[in-house]
Amino acid sequence: MAEAVPVRCPACLRENSYTSPVFPCACGSPVVPPLDLTAPPEPLTHRTWSDAWVAVRCTACGRESEWPHPELGCGSCGTVVRIAVHPLEPAEPAGPERTGVGRRVPGRTGPERTEPERTEPAGGAAGQLPGEAEAAPARPAFRPVTIRTARDAVATAALYLRWLGFQDVRQPDGRPIPSAAVDLRAPGLVAQVDPTTAPAGLRAVECVWLNGLTASATSVYFSLAGYTEDARTRANDLGIPLFVMDLTGMPLPVNDPADELVGSGA
Repeated sequence: MAEAVPVRCPACLRENSYTSPVFPCACGSPVVPPLDLTAPPEPLTHRTWSDAWVAVRCTACGRESEWPHPELGCGSCGTVVRIAVHPLEPAEPAGPERTGVGRRVPGRTGPERTEPERTEPAGGAAGQLPGEAEAAPARPAFRPVTIRTARDAVATAALYLRWLGFQDVRQPDGRPIPSAAVDLRAPGLVAQVDPTTAPAGLRAVECVWLNGLTASATSVYFSLAGYTEDARTRANDLGIPLFVMDLTGMPLPVNDPADELVGSGA
């Protein structure tokens, strides 16, 4: 868990305690946005989708991903501020262990202490007979983020879709509206997130299916309040994965297509 840091509100000058959120990288390691506490926090008067995300590099595997930009609501005057984050530094050039010239031997140093990469025989990995399937690597556990607002629900759905393996998950435009469902898109994906307190109905399920059909993409639906009986029946007929999100931020599959998506990933 990240340590709490003091953040001074620019409006009333009250000092608030802030703990940066911890997000799950695809490799399973925790990712924390590197806060720039030397830069003053900026009052948030207008939110756009592009400004709501920040690029962060995982210190374990080097993967760059976009996560919600750190924000804080002042406990005294209610002003919402955006906390600055250090920009990404240029990635380090690939070393000998990443080039394919050789693989660094554990416990040794220097480029002269490398051994050549082994060439795998045709038809499978070393020691694997032709026709044998290689076991897929286990996906790390999803780390939920507490849902307090409609925006949290959309961010949680985006995190979950990335965890499933979908890349570059984004909202096409606009921002979450408490009374309306929100689109999320990615290559090969059309998702709908319903943050309202009413169960999603038949028309909502059919709309996301039509959008996916038009885009030749997988259709997925997330709801905070569940689904009507006819919506679930129709989703099963159309093969649309349905998920319910509880306030702890954990999406739960509620039909067979959703179970299959969780099992296979993107």
